[in-house]
Amino acid sequence: MLLSIIRKNQKLAAKRNPAFDRNRFAKLLIYFMVAFWAAYLVFIGVGLFFAFEDIFPSMEPYHIMNRGLIYLLPVDFLIRFMAQPSISQEVKPYLLMPVKKNKLINTFLLQSGLNSYNFFWFFLLVPFALLSVIRFYGFVGLVCYMVGIWLLMVMNNYWYLICKTLLNEKLVYILLPLCVYGLVAAVEFIPDDLPASTLMMNLGEGFIEGNPLSYLAVLAAIALLIFINRRMQLHFIYQEIAKVEDTKMKHVSEYKFLDRYGDVGEYLRLELKLCLRNKTVKTQLRMGLIIMLMFSVLTAFTDVYDGSSMTNFICIYNYAILSIMTLAQVMSFEGNYLDGLMSRKESIYNLLRAKYYLNCLILLIPFAIMMVPVFKGKISFLMAVSYMLFTAGFIFAMLLQMAVYNKKTIPLNANLMKSNRGGSMFQTVITSAAFFLPLIINSALTAFFEQDTAYCILMAIGLALMCTHNLWIKNIYNRFMKRRYENMEGFRDSR
Repeated sequence: MLLSIIRKNQKLAAKRNPAFDRNRFAKLLIYFMVAFWAAYLVFIGVGLFFAFEDIFPSMEPYHIMNRGLIYLLPVDFLIRFMAQPSISQEVKPYLLMPVKKNKLINTFLLQSGLNSYNFFWFFLLVPFALLSVIRFYGFVGLVCYMVGIWLLMVMNNYWYLICKTLLNEKLVYILLPLCVYGLVAAVEFIPDDLPASTLMMNLGEGFIEGNPLSYLAVLAAIALLIFINRRMQLHFIYQEIAKVEDTKMKHVSEYKFLDRYGDVGEYLRLELKLCLRNKTVKTQLRMGLIIMLMFSVLTAFTDVYDGSSMTNFICIYNYAILSIMTLAQVMSFEGNYLDGLMSRKESIYNLLRAKYYLNCLILLIPFAIMMVPVFKGKISFLMAVSYMLFTAGFIFAMLLQMAVYNKKTIPLNANLMKSNRGGSMFQTVITSAAFFLPLIINSALTAFFEQDTAYCILMAIGLALMCTHNLWIKNIYNRFMKRRYENMEGFRDSR
């Protein structure tokens, strides 16, 4: 009963949100992308069956797939960070209600285990199993196999919740999944017989044959992870409830070095505090940094992204991702206190300049990271410099246009996935263009010029827009002021 009430409340919260009508394009886009990836996974599942038959004629295809589960589970773990929120933020609104906290935590953990995302990989594995498993073990073997796969995904779900909850507290807890997956990699690759994938192959075959020991092993792991999740969630809940203000004086940096820059320095100070103290923005930057490091390491030390198109995409992605996560919602965080900003002449203009200067400085982080694939010879230094300057000029000029059209407030203390940010069609188009338009421009230039010449042209475009940033930021400011009453009404309605 509690589970049905919570699900009903979540649906009502989504419908009553002021941005519900404006979110419909984003929802349709999400549904389209889910359908696209579902069809893509079905295609891959069918293709893998025929590929495994040709490449490994001495083994059955389902044996090879079961070996690959050791790699599928970490991929599923990473994708959950982008697609699935933690339960900690969902529990908090119910803490003041007359419901036992133990029962509340158990209900949310049950809801997480029954999440439809745990069935997502069925689009890949069901077509594969229909071709490889059912011809030997029949329909019963197929059902038993899918039940086992579902239990593995549920286990991965609870493992993800542990890591996600700890990461929300402190970034240092990222060492937990890194150590675990590093240990699994060491067990897999240091011996010659690949024991980790062999274990998964035997476990998968146990699922197909309906071996009770295979199911009991996974159920025992799920029970242990649920127990840890339950204790951990209760610990953090009681810690928050019993939290008292610390009377000990803390050192708070005031960034005094920014005083010399006048009003722009004041807004730079505000932006730094927003990035370093606000929960939502910090989570965005952490996620972007992790994804950036992952792509850079894969590019530098593996052959996965050796193609020219992929290296170009990863290069522009690394430069743009941190700024897209913040500039796509430009003015949305300021919507919490926009009335105060509007009381001073041209404060919005100086705020936009401060945002631009700070994001240009942030580009030094991906530039330093991109030096690793540069030194490994995977990308050229000219490519790294040209995309950095093109991002600072062209992409930032495009993203800052959202200051004119964004009119929904994002709470300063909301969870990243629960901030109900929504997304207009224009915002989605601009964000997509920030990733793909540079690649299109580069492809068009390489059709007429050498690759190095194309990079120089991209660099020149970026430098031209950087040198004229006062002009186009002033244009954005003037257009914002023409719409200020409409925007302020939207910011107030969505607080």
